[in-house]
Amino acid sequence: MDLHLLVDNLTNPALLFFFLGILAVQLKSDLEIPSNSSKFISLYLLFSIGFKGGLELSHSELNLEILWSLLFGIFLAVSVPIYAFLILRRKFSVENSGAIAAAYGSVSAVTFVTAISFLEIEAIDFGGHMVAVMALMEAPSIIVGVILMSICQGRKKRTSFKKVLHHSVTNGSVLLILGSLVIGFLANDQQAEGIKPFTTDIFKGFLAVFLLDMGITSGRKLTDFLKKGWFALLFSLIVPVINGSFVAWFSQYVTDSEGNRFLFAILAASASYIAVPAAMRLAAPKANPSLYIPMALAITFPFNITLGMPLYLYLVQHF
Repeated sequence: MDLHLLVDNLTNPALLFFFLGILAVQLKSDLEIPSNSSKFISLYLLFSIGFKGGLELSHSELNLEILWSLLFGIFLAVSVPIYAFLILRRKFSVENSGAIAAAYGSVSAVTFVTAISFLEIEAIDFGGHMVAVMALMEAPSIIVGVILMSICQGRKKRTSFKKVLHHSVTNGSVLLILGSLVIGFLANDQQAEGIKPFTTDIFKGFLAVFLLDMGITSGRKLTDFLKKGWFALLFSLIVPVINGSFVAWFSQYVTDSEGNRFLFAILAASASYIAVPAAMRLAAPKANPSLYIPMALAITFPFNITLGMPLYLYLVQHF
């Protein structure tokens, strides 16, 4: 691996703010981002990346590569939770296995946003349609997780499944990213230029503050999570590496773009800690959120934005 690339990523100011958040927790500091501010920043990031993605998509011709990319994203969102569930059932209950599998089949919008910032630093182009791929990968894994739990429990939860399906499609993060994508697609260049200072110029600053908040949240959950045993820890490290590495190689058959292949790898390696937990409160109330949320947020997320991104880019560039 290119050590220069690794060092550049680890010294990225936004990432260093993430570490500052973890350090603040370890030092028992009272540093925190107000919950309302944190929610606004997360909404801003989704809005900004969706709008810019739609704008890029409007400049792209709809072709077979874009269609294959959308289908490949959905395939990943369906297949990953199935094999993850089979592994998890060796140690966890049906509910916990289904919730964790859904989380690792779904995607982390914040990881995706950080990956785009990483590509911009490296001056690597990517397609605006990758935002649509990310948005489409949110719901299928939740649905698959619910189906797997229903099969193992030997009964159908039609009412619960209907609620979860509705929630996964209308989830705030999914709706905002899709809505922003459509609005960006419909806007012309002159209209987009009018809000560019908001969607582009301040983006990295907001990302840094948000990662500081993520660092504080991760630091608080990490200590309790480490008490739960080694299996969950190893799963939350090894499975993302397998997913990301395999997709970094296989994505060459879907697209020639290094940036798009890298984003596919990040999407495959990431885990949801926002949309899935919200859905699992309805579908699997017996699943332990203090298990699947820290796995995604306190272990997989930090790994992906520190060591994972340089690793997947290296694999993309050498295969």
